[in-house]
Amino acid sequence: MARAEYYDDPNAPRPNSLVVAASAVVTDGNGHVLLQRRRDNGLWALPGGAMDMDDSLPGTAVREVKEETGLDVEITGLVGTYTDPRHVIAHSDGEVRRQFNICFTARIIGGALAISDESAELRFVALEEIETLPMHHTQRLRLRHFLDRRSTPYLG
Repeated sequence: MARAEYYDDPNAPRPNSLVVAASAVVTDGNGHVLLQRRRDNGLWALPGGAMDMDDSLPGTAVREVKEETGLDVEITGLVGTYTDPRHVIAHSDGEVRRQFNICFTARIIGGALAISDESAELRFVALEEIETLPMHHTQRLRLRHFLDRRSTPYLG
């Protein structure tokens, strides 16, 4: 299924669903950030996805990291909340979502890096390389907040 992301675009389709989601900034021992190149749009992103009815938000982040990367993680902190109504995600199946995302920090506790059917590529990226990768504005914002080492979570 393909997806297109819009930000502050008057031509964006009107949302028909609201999705609660979680993502995670996972780093390796060198401080590099785990990113995936998504199959559905070709852009680089943090691992993450929609919360299931029987999940918690931290549990969603842990599950999504495992599903998309093969790594087992534990949540270590909170980057922020991302609820900007100007961000719209349109899927080829007709769903147009407004997404409510909570972004966590996490550390690796096991597993092995493995590409999933959602990711075309996985890499631990050096911080100075992040700006060079094709990435949606909202992903870059989460990474910027993480890299700023904010004393309080971003609330937006």
